Amino acid sequence: MTPIQTTVSFDMRAPGFGPPTQALYAAAVEMAAYADKIGVDRIGLMEHHGSEDGYLPQPFVLAGGMAAVTRNIRLLLGAVILPLHDPVNIAEQIAIVDLMSNGRLGVIFGAGYVHEEFRMFGVSLRDRGRLLDESTVTILRALRGERFAVNGRPVYVRPLPVQKPEDIIFIGGGVAASAKRAARLGVGFGPMRADIIPIYEAECRALGREPGAYFRPCHRLPGIVMLSEDPDRTWSILEPHAFHVVSEYAKWAAQEDNTNSPFKGLTTLDALRKSGMFAVWTPDELVANADKVEDRGTFVFQPLVGGFPPEEGWKSLELLKDVIPRLKAVKR
Repeated sequence: MTPIQTTVSFDMRAPGFGPPTQALYAAAVEMAAYADKIGVDRIGLMEHHGSEDGYLPQPFVLAGGMAAVTRNIRLLLGAVILPLHDPVNIAEQIAIVDLMSNGRLGVIFGAGYVHEEFRMFGVSLRDRGRLLDESTVTILRALRGERFAVNGRPVYVRPLPVQKPEDIIFIGGGVAASAKRAARLGVGFGPMRADIIPIYEAECRALGREPGAYFRPCHRLPGIVMLSEDPDRTWSILEPHAFHVVSEYAKWAAQEDNTNSPFKGLTTLDALRKSGMFAVWTPDELVANADKVEDRGTFVFQPLVGGFPPEEGWKSLELLKDVIPRLKAVKR
């Protein structure tokens, strides 16, 4: 069993009722540096495009800024919606951020599902599986240092990353096909559901190799935890931001080909409360729930979730500073 992991994530949403976007970006970089200092294991950055609230569209740019102010914490980008991007450009960005961070980068590739994003980039949603496969292969070859051609297009990427590309790249998803894809491509796995991890492991072994790295979703835990000495007060501030997040995801989930989303139908405050996706806990409550973190799982904190005010997010992070040693001392 690995020690209990902690992740501080940022979506960079900035709805009109919250702080201005520039204040959130300034706070995010400062919070990343603080998270590194207090011993958080991982920073998570996400990607979506064309959102009214400014959902982070360029995670590599923000990851580079965070790499510059951190020394130990790992940077996990996920999911990068690979079918929307030129694979050579993504390979170059991976290499540079991995160099800037001295080998602390991980990138989860996803197929994507939001119709508007695909229309915005001029890509057919029907092609996403093929593009995910082809682009991942191109990126892996490029980051191994190969000089090659794809459909007559020359590919040669320099500089190369610190890490081996197979140690950087993960395939994400919530269906069996994503587990099989990760195994077939010889990379790690970032599942949305824990029950498909055995498919990944079995497929890897059937192909004659041991499974790569993977993450384990902990469905007994909230998706996002905020720490507070006064949970009722903090929840009253968090609620509109949390509701904004789940209702925006629910709009995307309502699209007919995204039936697996946990956000589907979360369109009321009552549904939000019953979902258990968000929790405001005291430090003692966090430690009391540590036994629910399974092997390769993590507690996830989002101090700016949905445009949550930075001054409130800092309170959660400052409490996390004192609780991390307690989490690391938990025997499992």
